[in-house]
Amino acid sequence: MQAAPLAGTLGIDFGTSNSAMAWAEPHGTARLIPLEGTAVAMPTAVFFNAEDQRIHFGRDAVAQYLAGTEGRLMRSLKSLLGSPLIHESTEVNHRSVSFLEIVTTFLAELRERAAQSLGSAPQRVVMGRPVHFVDDDADRDAAAQQSLLEAAQAAGFGEVHFQLEPIAAALDHERRLSHESLVLIADIGGGTSDFTVVRLGPQRMARPDRADDVLATTGVHIGGTDFDQRLSLEQVMPLMGYRHLGPQGREVPSRIFFDLSTWHLIQWQYQPRAISQAQALRVNYRDARLHERLMRVLRERHGHHIAHEVEQAKIRASMTSADTTINLSIVEAALTAPLGAAALRDHLDGLLARTVACARECVQRAGLGERRPDAIYLTGGSSALRPFQQALGAAFPGVPLIEGDLFGGVASGLVYCAVPPAP
Repeated sequence: MQAAPLAGTLGIDFGTSNSAMAWAEPHGTARLIPLEGTAVAMPTAVFFNAEDQRIHFGRDAVAQYLAGTEGRLMRSLKSLLGSPLIHESTEVNHRSVSFLEIVTTFLAELRERAAQSLGSAPQRVVMGRPVHFVDDDADRDAAAQQSLLEAAQAAGFGEVHFQLEPIAAALDHERRLSHESLVLIADIGGGTSDFTVVRLGPQRMARPDRADDVLATTGVHIGGTDFDQRLSLEQVMPLMGYRHLGPQGREVPSRIFFDLSTWHLIQWQYQPRAISQAQALRVNYRDARLHERLMRVLRERHGHHIAHEVEQAKIRASMTSADTTINLSIVEAALTAPLGAAALRDHLDGLLARTVACARECVQRAGLGERRPDAIYLTGGSSALRPFQQALGAAFPGVPLIEGDLFGGVASGLVYCAVPPAP
């Protein structure tokens, strides 16, 4: 006999790179749900194991792929929302599956893990969404939310609501404030950077309608995966021919390197047609060794492994401010690419400038005049990137930066979002 649905709200932060969930009973306090052992954040990754036909999720999915298990790794699924690709199909273990079905599969796994933790499957869910799934295209943005709604309903959630991710982060931060503050929320995720200027405080928490506390929201489609793509293009792809001048003095066509540096496009480069097109590029190379590396990556499907190594090197360079290397030994013995703090800052300067400009625009829209925010609250994994924090600090001198729960803050805040009572 199936258990009765739980009374309460589940918050789901379905992220480009990582996902998290929190639960609260009516008028209760949010608690994060462990997703993998004690970890409350899980990589948004699905691995279709071709050897035993099982489906793996999160860290397990990434580990299966990196261990060389035969199969298909899918990441950055959120990046497909709002794109025509979301309704296209791909072959997985000899059957055709749409990318929307894969999103549904991941959300269904989250629902199952919530049920295991709570004792029964929750029905009411508030899902986070970026300020813009797609920049400057309202129709595609609406289509993205509709696709996510359809996936959540197909995964078994009976009552689905949405809230902007930076507003959810603000409501989580508010629980720890002792006095009223005007805060700029900076939510920097894997695929988007979102900002909100909001009035927060213990006396405001009980208000049923918080709409007039939100002074402005802005967002831009730049996040951690864009940082990784830029670093891969600048440091790794030249070792395979990016910007390489061929016999006629012309550069090797560059599209393949952009796709090979973009998580949700990598798998397309493993298709027979793509490999054939890459092979035909041989005439554009003066250095045959570079082309051989490219073909080895495609034929042996090392693209996701390289992307993982770039991401890890980015984290090391940011955390330590010391030089590190990107391990490419899977492509060629002892092959590495350097990555230092200076290169990290220089390569990401343009992306970070656009991101900080979005933060400035949010404060301007809030109509604060000469007043600055009392604090900047950081959430989302990519907000920990040191060059970003330095750029943000330079744009708002004297305003303290507060690091929140980088991976769980949005999920916790979602359960505090006002939703209509269940029927």
